[in-house]
Amino acid sequence: MEAILIGTAQDAGVPQTGCYCPRCTRARGNAYFRHYTAALGLVDRVTQSYWLIDATPDFREQLHLMHEAAPDCTLRGIFLTHGHIGHYTGLIHIGKEAMNTHDLPIYATASLCAFLRNNGPWSLLVSNGNINLCELQPEQAILLGDVKITPIPVPHRGEFTDTMAYALRGSNLSLFYCPDIDRWEQWRYDVREVVSHNDISLLDGSFFSGNELPGRDMSKIPHPQVTDTVNRLKGVQTQVYFIHFNHSNPLLDANSPERHWLQSQGFAVGEQGQRWKL
Repeated sequence: MEAILIGTAQDAGVPQTGCYCPRCTRARGNAYFRHYTAALGLVDRVTQSYWLIDATPDFREQLHLMHEAAPDCTLRGIFLTHGHIGHYTGLIHIGKEAMNTHDLPIYATASLCAFLRNNGPWSLLVSNGNINLCELQPEQAILLGDVKITPIPVPHRGEFTDTMAYALRGSNLSLFYCPDIDRWEQWRYDVREVVSHNDISLLDGSFFSGNELPGRDMSKIPHPQVTDTVNRLKGVQTQVYFIHFNHSNPLLDANSPERHWLQSQGFAVGEQGQRWKL
């Protein structure tokens, strides 16, 4: 099984709708600087199958990325982390107006399955037989090919559903995928311990620091700042990559002082197209 990072931006992507800041303007003029919403692809070439973790607003483009990476493989299911717009709304493309899938497995917790079942237009995907809701139990692993995938609850704005990170464990390495969390100190687990027990960790890097959004009280925006996460994880002996970047995050700039600082601390920015053999 191979994991492929197919998106690294916060829910709204880069460029962000209605924004003409320098980064969004640059991305509109040059596709090289565009960033799809955070998502992970999982490929099993033996069974010619692939899965996604999250169905983002960039679903069409990300499905094409998977086709390019694994042209002989077919979409066999989607794992969802939670019910915010950047993580499930790509499901709109699998209805009868587009792909018109048949019983495509959608793996999600009970609260997210209930949300999809009881709210339109997602309920049409269920009643029309486009999707088959497969209820996950938090902290209970299921086998996906030769990889165990375990949903891990994390605290994150629960207006409609709970939120999961995913722990992937294969014969070669383990990967922890956590694109969204409110604060590490609110989690019942010690992030340093979790990261230390995985070979690769892809973590919420929405905002670099507290001065990123002038006029906004960053303490009320529920994401850990990268600077705080780095301080918590200094000295860990595993590979940590930040993902889920807001368009305001200077880590999006390859030559920014913030990017150089991050690298000097032993951490990295997740790049679209990165691959890991699980």
